[in-house]
Amino acid sequence: MSETYSVLLSQLVKEHNMMIVHASADYADVRINSKAVGRPGLQYAGFFEYFDNRRMLVSGKQENTFLQRLNQPERRRAIEGLMQHSPRALVVCHEVTPLPELVELAIQYDINLFVTEMDTSEFMAELISSLHVHLAPRQTIHGVLVEVYGEGLLITGDSGIGKSETALELIKRGHRLIADDAVEIRRVSAKSLVGQAPENIRHFIELRGIGIINARRIFGMGAVKLTEKIDMVINLEIWDNNKVYDRMGIDSEFTEILGIKVPVLTIPVKPGRNLAIIIEVAAMNNRQKKMGYNAAQELMQNLGMDISILQESEKKLDLDF
Repeated sequence: MSETYSVLLSQLVKEHNMMIVHASADYADVRINSKAVGRPGLQYAGFFEYFDNRRMLVSGKQENTFLQRLNQPERRRAIEGLMQHSPRALVVCHEVTPLPELVELAIQYDINLFVTEMDTSEFMAELISSLHVHLAPRQTIHGVLVEVYGEGLLITGDSGIGKSETALELIKRGHRLIADDAVEIRRVSAKSLVGQAPENIRHFIELRGIGIINARRIFGMGAVKLTEKIDMVINLEIWDNNKVYDRMGIDSEFTEILGIKVPVLTIPVKPGRNLAIIIEVAAMNNRQKKMGYNAAQELMQNLGMDISILQESEKKLDLDF
């Protein structure tokens, strides 16, 4: 059974600058565990099939106008029907002053009621995006996450192979550190993975022989970043003379993280190789491939080879994260 996550309602209120009209007695402990956001129009009309009171509800001009067109007894009955189903929270958009009956019944049934100045569609888009990040499936992986030329690179490999030292060299070359040693990865959509550092080790790097350093303190705020998408995995391994390494880049390797395919580049490590420069080039080359350009194919065309006979193959790697 997959693990479920939640976020404090108070944290969402702070993030989205909602104004509190009424906070329930347990407001500080209320948690939201549903990514979906609802609008209460059908519920005001008395339809409660498939109603999920775990969802946050967002009320806009449509719902407000509908309620205003009802006479006072009908309006009260419609609002009370909703409040009796104990929604976690109701947010009124456009900075509309909530109807007196809405405020009265929210207090009576102890329902969280908020107001935002934002447009309904804009607020819902921001709230849903935020919920997908807070409630996303996640996995913590041993590695280093850096941003290089706008590409999020997850550097993996055996302990002691030089991941942190490589990240340090990349920072000195103007790139940014997101996480060292432990990378918390969240699946924020069907196609996107976002990584960050656990809060208690954020910005710290462990360097054998030196100890712990704070990258933000030494190199400045421009050397670190809180989160970054994961575009590629760089897998470092000790050079094996008996292994044949890819020299053309026709075939591609990938791994799966939280069910999403991520391209993998295996880089053999031995004295004399400048890993930082190699990783910089790997980031730029990965971006070119995403834009439809493949240097290996162009070279083969220049050599007079028919690239149509070359079948690009994909190989899945089960990396030991």
